[in-house]
Amino acid sequence: MIVLGLTGSIGMGKSTTARMFADAGAIVWNADDAVHALYAIGGAAVGPVGAAFPGVVVDGAIDRTRLAEALGRDDQAFRRLEQIVHPLVARGRTDDLVEAERRGVRLAVLDIPLLFETGGDAAVDAVVVVTADADTQAARVLARPGMTRERFDAILERQMPDAEKRRQADFIVDTGHGLEAARVQVAEIVGTVLSPGWTPPRGTLSPADEAPH
Repeated sequence: MIVLGLTGSIGMGKSTTARMFADAGAIVWNADDAVHALYAIGGAAVGPVGAAFPGVVVDGAIDRTRLAEALGRDDQAFRRLEQIVHPLVARGRTDDLVEAERRGVRLAVLDIPLLFETGGDAAVDAVVVVTADADTQAARVLARPGMTRERFDAILERQMPDAEKRRQADFIVDTGHGLEAARVQVAEIVGTVLSPGWTPPRGTLSPADEAPH
């Protein structure tokens, strides 16, 4: 099974591109969805996050508004949260990939916003970076309800610059030229990685090899 990491800065069109990969036959694993499940009632992160940030658990689930407030009061809070959540996310991802490989899935795409920032690029066969020009990116993000320039800038500060992501990419999908152009790029990537004899540039182990025994 080929495993691709899909990443891109806010407003670049990563979610839309992920759906294109799904339309092309890949299974897509979404990091944000995984975190939501961990924060929900019965989620594995509820206990440890609640212990680290008192008051953020409401009715058995993490209240994301209260968590955001707690993070804003402490410069080191994000790091503490990441130390709790990232290992749980990684464990769930590996379990899901092992199951996909068992079912005979040929292509899996890991939709991870902070792929490079969290070192997730070391666990995939190749990285696809979704990009667009800066004006298109800003227009998309600032059109979102409740978004301000200040909040947008703060998000960008926590993300690797787009130029650096593109430099480290194995494949690039540029969504700034319309959906159909992006869809063609996705189809070309799928055709390349599933072609006989394609060699993964990052040479990772299979999910089964990475799973704990």
